[in-house]
Amino acid sequence: MNPKTEAWEQEINQITAQFQNSFGQLSAEKLNQKPDSQTWSIAEILDHLIRINESYYPVLKQVRQGTQNLPFISRFSFFTKLFGNLILKSVSPDRSKKIKTFPIWEPRASNLGGNMLEKFEKHQQEFISFLKNNEDLLGKNIIISSPANRMIVYPLETAFEILISHEKRHYQQALEVLSRLQ
Repeated sequence: MNPKTEAWEQEINQITAQFQNSFGQLSAEKLNQKPDSQTWSIAEILDHLIRINESYYPVLKQVRQGTQNLPFISRFSFFTKLFGNLILKSVSPDRSKKIKTFPIWEPRASNLGGNMLEKFEKHQQEFISFLKNNEDLLGKNIIISSPANRMIVYPLETAFEILISHEKRHYQQALEVLSRLQ
């Protein structure tokens, strides 16, 4: 197994365990409760993470099928690295400034039921399988477009780093939501 994939798998398992340990004993009502109208509930955060990760599945399918249609800017490594690093920095758990998500990644509903942690855990295992199934693409300088905007392009490895960092950031956000509810 590729060392990067191994490290990512460990991080995903750790994030999953953190969510389970921190929120596993909460009722469906508490998981869906919002501290205010402008803040997502813990269940909505989980749904958002699932939606964003799954939005990359068709992107990699296009890469494999050779049907990915990249913009001209993707030919310049300076821009792809710049975009990737900017996005990675913006989703860092250490960054305090909030950013608005693209509409395709917003939670599906405000009341998502009490089984969102189970859905998230199942998704995380699927996400690990997705990484493993695509590890043969690593190290091949593959550039992808963001599922939200095809003009935003970055290296595949950076995309995986972004997704994992994004999960860590939202774990911190979920902890803040819980502290505000108590």
